[in-house]
Amino acid sequence: MASNTLRKRNAARAAEGTPKEGASREEDTQQQSSSRASPYLLLLLLSAFAYLVYRNPSVVTEPLADFIGTELHRPAPTVVNFTADIPKRDAVVAAFKHAWLAYERDAMGDDEYHPISRKGSNLTEAGGIGYTVIDSIDTMLIMGLHEEYARARDWVATKMSFDRDAEFNTFETTIRVLGGLLSAYTLTKDKLYLEKAKDLADRILPAFDTPHGLPLSHINLAQRKGYASPDNKGLVSTAEVSTLQLEFRYLSYLTENDTYWDVVEKVMETIKGSSLSSGLASIFMNPEDGRFVMSAIRLGSRGDSYYEYLLKQYIQTNFTEPVYQQMYEFSINGVQEHLIKKSQMAGLTYTSELIPERDGAGQVTWRLVPKQDHLTCFFGGSLMLGAVTTGAITTPVSVPPHSNQLSPKGLRHWKTGVELIETCMRTHETATGLAPEIVHFRIPRDGLSGSSMPNDWYIKGARPGAPAPYDARYILRPETVESLFIAYRLTGNEHYRKYGWQIFEAIEKHCKIETGGYASIFNVDQVPVEHEDKMETFLMSETLKYLYLLFEDDKVLPLDKYVFNTEAHPLPIINPTRHATF
Repeated sequence: MASNTLRKRNAARAAEGTPKEGASREEDTQQQSSSRASPYLLLLLLSAFAYLVYRNPSVVTEPLADFIGTELHRPAPTVVNFTADIPKRDAVVAAFKHAWLAYERDAMGDDEYHPISRKGSNLTEAGGIGYTVIDSIDTMLIMGLHEEYARARDWVATKMSFDRDAEFNTFETTIRVLGGLLSAYTLTKDKLYLEKAKDLADRILPAFDTPHGLPLSHINLAQRKGYASPDNKGLVSTAEVSTLQLEFRYLSYLTENDTYWDVVEKVMETIKGSSLSSGLASIFMNPEDGRFVMSAIRLGSRGDSYYEYLLKQYIQTNFTEPVYQQMYEFSINGVQEHLIKKSQMAGLTYTSELIPERDGAGQVTWRLVPKQDHLTCFFGGSLMLGAVTTGAITTPVSVPPHSNQLSPKGLRHWKTGVELIETCMRTHETATGLAPEIVHFRIPRDGLSGSSMPNDWYIKGARPGAPAPYDARYILRPETVESLFIAYRLTGNEHYRKYGWQIFEAIEKHCKIETGGYASIFNVDQVPVEHEDKMETFLMSETLKYLYLLFEDDKVLPLDKYVFNTEAHPLPIINPTRHATF
């Protein structure tokens, strides 16, 4: 229907532009005569238009606003008066309680929870360190769940121990446990959490003891010794080494211990010194020489939070560290130039990956792959946040922003962010209303023309009647709702709340386990669903927290006062007394 309508419109325009038969030669002569005056007429029209724009800029700015996705008004910047959607907010609280109370009943203190078998498990044979408890405490505080919080705090005070003779992932332990402890301290000022945070950070510090300060992937908390990951052949993940900075920097600020600050700033100095000319970052680095290793470039796993924390380090330090603004803008320009693409049919904006390959002569080429992880759906909201901070010409920026408040780069980042969120919501158009772990987008050379594959995005390897591929699963991920929360706070546009509620209802319908808890599903396009017996800790730390905040009043954790770490633990924006020297 759309294409036929378009063709009719084009035909009508062609007919209007065709001279009628029988037109007189006098008309042609008059047109030739009048053409001599056309330069003067054009100049007059341009002058009149310039004067009109001068007197009424909305002639230009309002169409521009429609194009970039902002709303523009001539009055002075104002802030939207957000109000809580109490029924929806409270429904999210009920969901959190359904998850937490089941975990507390069956697995209190264990790192992970399995809701179908109703048991817990730990990440190492030496025992756990309370991943789920610490990941959930600040959510309880934000939601006002005082009784649940009191029991969780008691566990931290009496049973939590980091004296585990086993290897823990440096990155995961930092963002979940150290970040969770610092967030709990931020919200309560209870010194119990600060003391626990110092204990844990001191045990993690030896991981940074490498020639160029890039932390090793694992840390033995009892031995206080770092270990390389055998899975990565001794390399370290770019995202993992660059996503420790908010936590260690804030701990340094609280304790006045510069060591915590120094180790994570050294990482950023090493990365800056090794940066690629494109501004992009490959997903692995070598801790021995501090250089990037030829590997994939992407916004998904092992790459995602590198870009996220460049922006958030600038925000955390209250915009006083221009080096992080520069690094962020340099990297995002590279992303815009090389990784942001449009789908071939609906024109959906998506993120792609670059894969290095060697030909027969040993020459390296880069193959662009139209693959987007669910993880990358954080990036839409992140770009919008970057647009109103690094891309702001004046402050404060209104809600929603006016185009004359943003630089050309800020406008571009805002527009891309808005479009990426819409694309991520399109990936929720499945049988369950939940997005798959990974999607691919159609491109002309994919060899799928004439197949049964959808025209825009698809789940690679999915076939009717066949076992579901890994890409088809949904593991309770938060990235889309994270972007919805940020977008709503920056615009006040109710359709972001509508999107969030659709996702919440889908989780309730398909992931909820009646006996308690929520479980991942193997195939988003199969109903009834088949569950995987696992409830990821980020359900309570991130997914439900962001949904709660989406429906809560904006005075709760305002974005001009707090920055969220990559596990959704809110930390305050600080005014540091020291600054980067690289």
